[in-house]
Amino acid sequence: MSNDTYTPPKIWTWDKASGGKFANINRPISGSTHEQELPKGEHKFQLYSLATPNGVKATIMFEELLELGISEAEYDAWLINISEGDQFGSGFVSANPNSKIPALFDYTSGTAVRVFESGSILMHLAEKFGQFLPTSGPPRTETINWLMWQMGSAPFLGGGFGHFYAYAPEKYEYPINRYAMEVKRQLDVLDKQLANNEFIAGDHYSIADMAIWPWYGLMAQSKLYEAGEFLQVQEYTHLKRWTDQLAARPGVKRGKLVNKIWGDDEFQLKERHSAKDFEGKV
Repeated sequence: MSNDTYTPPKIWTWDKASGGKFANINRPISGSTHEQELPKGEHKFQLYSLATPNGVKATIMFEELLELGISEAEYDAWLINISEGDQFGSGFVSANPNSKIPALFDYTSGTAVRVFESGSILMHLAEKFGQFLPTSGPPRTETINWLMWQMGSAPFLGGGFGHFYAYAPEKYEYPINRYAMEVKRQLDVLDKQLANNEFIAGDHYSIADMAIWPWYGLMAQSKLYEAGEFLQVQEYTHLKRWTDQLAARPGVKRGKLVNKIWGDDEFQLKERHSAKDFEGKV
């Protein structure tokens, strides 16, 4: 335990020089900072995103729908570079007033319908196309249970553990231990669920799997925050089995490349407008 302590002031003020990897884009107010219209392609679905774990959920969903031969799910995926503040452009704020990726405009009804929050996008597309979400009964409820589990749990993994372990300007024992314990508990929850189920919500591949894999699958592969050894992720054998099973799916392979702008060229795709964009990459 560190001897350093902090006594909060009576009134908090914004310290713009607080440090950390994302200090230049974090702020306590919402709304746009500049005028920047969103581009628009030829397809009925216009996605604005980046290949973070949250962004990958949406692109995996689109690619899985296309893998089923549903041509109506064709989409354009435009890059929103959050490191450069694209999420604060006026056009993106009109798509998502919360300035978080991904955001979607659905033009299938003739007028633009905005859909933001990754879980909302998954449910919207699942219900529109009748895929990856049971229509009724316990299987539907169980799928939604696990989708909501991910939406509530991942902030502890990303904003909690990931921030203090990988991104904070200084490392402190208490917050790292606090969030490492919670992430280990979450990994154990998934491992036990997958011990008796092929997929997260049972015997059906669903939007719950698409939501959870980009976060916890990457962690099980030791590809998130370089924390695999620290968290001993190899202990979660059922989670690892599921992780590898999903990683082999063509839709997942393509989806995780879309709007990716880091790493080797063959594993990134700045924008996606047709299946031809993947040639030479997967």
